[in-house]
Amino acid sequence: MILVSSCLAGLEVRYNGTHCLNSKIMEWVEQKKAMTICPELMGGFTTPREPAEIIGGNGEDVLDGNALVIERSGRDVTELYVKGAKAALDVARELEATVIVLKENSPSCGSSFIYNGEFVGKRIAGNGVTSALLKRHGFKVISEAELAHELL
Repeated sequence: MILVSSCLAGLEVRYNGTHCLNSKIMEWVEQKKAMTICPELMGGFTTPREPAEIIGGNGEDVLDGNALVIERSGRDVTELYVKGAKAALDVARELEATVIVLKENSPSCGSSFIYNGEFVGKRIAGNGVTSALLKRHGFKVISEAELAHELL
């Protein structure tokens, strides 16, 4: 089974209430070849929600207790991001996911890039919290940008 970020399947679950539809991913979901997940909603967030970024590192650092996930207003939401990552890991294990396609740049789902923690739109190399946890447990995690190269 392929797991995909819900927003890539057209569900309006991003922080600002939008989606990032990828027609191939939506087709897979409709054909029951893929299942959607949103680690942020699984962690307890609602839509819309305040944007958040990782401060002081990347997803691995958050998991190790060396960085935080902070909303633009300054509220620490690290615990919710870790909770969502653990819930996503449980789903991946239960479904024996063969590959997981997550939305790039997200503090949760970014698999190659995340924002730098300054809320200025600057990206840096790194994993989000969910991507880091899934990779630690041996799952193949790619972004929608890598999809064409990896799966098609």
